[in-house]
Amino acid sequence: MSDQAEVRQIWRTADAVCFDVDSTVITEEGLDELANYCGVGDRVAQLTKEAMGNGMSFREALTLRLDLFKPSLQIVQKFVQEHPPQLTPGVKEVISLLQKRGTAVYLVSGGFFRIIEPIAQLVGVPVENIFANKLLFNEHGEYEMFDKDQPTSASGGKARVVQLLKDTHGYKRVVVIGDGLTDAEACPPAEAFIGFGGNVRRQSVQDKAKWFVTSFTELAEPLQS
Repeated sequence: MSDQAEVRQIWRTADAVCFDVDSTVITEEGLDELANYCGVGDRVAQLTKEAMGNGMSFREALTLRLDLFKPSLQIVQKFVQEHPPQLTPGVKEVISLLQKRGTAVYLVSGGFFRIIEPIAQLVGVPVENIFANKLLFNEHGEYEMFDKDQPTSASGGKARVVQLLKDTHGYKRVVVIGDGLTDAEACPPAEAFIGFGGNVRRQSVQDKAKWFVTSFTELAEPLQS
């Protein structure tokens, strides 16, 4: 059996699937869009590029970017109201197919719970199946920091979430799908990683993926047979 055939077989029989959100379930990057909304998109994008180039940890880069514009609770709420999620075509159907087969579906993201919650509602994923970062505000609704107790707030966080799910629920066949290296790094402990390049194609991710797809149609097909 080829590597891709092996991953396709695990995909068809998975008991849990963890989807990345930014540039996978949705077509954009939530933090970048929030920064654009706050008028600092270019500065945050530049900082992101520098952080990635300098080998900065995920948590350090997140701290730097958020400290640049400190989004208030009111701003985040307005952003969510005025900026409906742009779902990647076909993702809702794939999640529905998985759930009909009895597969548990999770959203695991380095993005923010308040932005991801409406996305989960759109695609039919229970709120308790979201693993994401949480913004913390003071009593006046001003940004203070993000919750560093969330596993996704640090490098290697997605792998920790997968292990937590396996330990808690006894899953034996977990698949992670995403566009980034943080997703690829969650396998192991996941049994399979599927690289997604439908919105952003990263060569480094394609190189690590035994199965790399550019549309959710490719993922739906094996579930319908």
